[in-house]
Amino acid sequence: MGISETAFNEMREGTAVRPSYAALDRWLAEVPAERLAQRRDEADRHFRRRGITFAVYGDTSGAERLIPFDVIPRILARGEWNRLSAGCIQRVRALNMFLEDVYGKQEILRAGKIPAQEILGNPLFLKEAVGLACQHGVHSHIAGIDVVRTSPDQWFVLEDNLRTPSGVSYMIENRTAMQRLFPELFRRHRVAPVLHYPDLLLETLRSVAPAGVDQPNVVVLTPGALNSAYFEHGFLAARMGAKLVEGQDLYVEDDRVFMKDTTGPIPVHVIYRRIDDDFLDPEVFVPESVLGVKGLLRAMRAGNVTVTNAIGNGVADDKATYFHVPAMIRFYLGEEPILSNVPTWRCRDKPDLAYVLEHLGDLVVKEVHGSGGYGMLVGPASTREQIETFRDKLRDKPEGYIAQPTLALSTCPTFVEQGIAPRHVDLRPYLLSGKTVELVPGALTRVALKQGSLVVNSSQGGGTKDTWVVES
Repeated sequence: MGISETAFNEMREGTAVRPSYAALDRWLAEVPAERLAQRRDEADRHFRRRGITFAVYGDTSGAERLIPFDVIPRILARGEWNRLSAGCIQRVRALNMFLEDVYGKQEILRAGKIPAQEILGNPLFLKEAVGLACQHGVHSHIAGIDVVRTSPDQWFVLEDNLRTPSGVSYMIENRTAMQRLFPELFRRHRVAPVLHYPDLLLETLRSVAPAGVDQPNVVVLTPGALNSAYFEHGFLAARMGAKLVEGQDLYVEDDRVFMKDTTGPIPVHVIYRRIDDDFLDPEVFVPESVLGVKGLLRAMRAGNVTVTNAIGNGVADDKATYFHVPAMIRFYLGEEPILSNVPTWRCRDKPDLAYVLEHLGDLVVKEVHGSGGYGMLVGPASTREQIETFRDKLRDKPEGYIAQPTLALSTCPTFVEQGIAPRHVDLRPYLLSGKTVELVPGALTRVALKQGSLVVNSSQGGGTKDTWVVES
């Protein structure tokens, strides 16, 4: 049996349909495949007209691609969602407390809960962020937590995205498309709303403005139109009523940030940046950067501007630090983790490396600093030659990798060329942290469209689908 046959099926248990999917199952029995195909084509045309495309890094052709959209929604019952969202909120609270701590008093390191050298020696630990004050102690204001399901009650966290997580525009556009294409399906369900996310985002950003600012001016800082997520930058700026700016549109004077305008300089209080740390301030980081704003860090240290997300967050969402998140939850919150980590072998540890090398064909191996599905080995889906090549990489630089078991990701019904068939999915809820931690009742579901594939990343051929949280 393949992975798809042994994985948890979110719609069916044997031949029985789970209650949350009952109305969808009846609808699918009524609707012809030709109509689903027609609606899928309409969705593709809509997304292309809207410019909802992405660029693949390393693709020298420069071609923009559509992310394939599946017209069958993923459904979660309200009770399922409530437990999942509580676990994500718990995790983000602890991670923000960790970031506040390691760039401050470093109590968790002094207590020996995490080896100090693993954090302070991590290349993603930025000395420039030490002592940097953040409103409400929040460093990651927008977080994306990638989770997968393996049974009715078991969710695992794959990774935490605390720097510049992307994809939320697809969550919103997927919902908009589904409402337009299948209004009759919404009439059969009580689907929780997600389209207010930009309003919630703006409220969160305003809540972390510098003290004493009554009417904070918020901007979205983009590296420009060549960035793979540029559509999302413009989309969120427009939905929030905020200015979309590039580094050249801003300047620092007297440790305050201003936006250039034909009417004169406009003060800027909150910058939602979609630029990596290294390019944010040429005065401090990469001197040649033309993407950032010279003197921005000085303005941050003076308390005159809030940059979201804060600099230095990479040390918390690094795959080497991921191993320690359950300890953070216990240390800072005094609680047991609601969501589990995937069991992880750290190849930097000799016993773990020995195990990984012996079982390489059964494991998923990831680069510690990798992302986007690149630089990884999925053992069961790899050739003997690929496995041996990776074995050499592990022996050469073991500290650069972790390994995890090959989880049987849950499946959802998906409309593919062969008809309706189960395909593996993951989930990325987006959490907003200001005075409180909130999220909309929905998330981005990514789906591996190839039969048997576990790789859901859009850059690796995956697609997306609308995620419905339904009331009973």
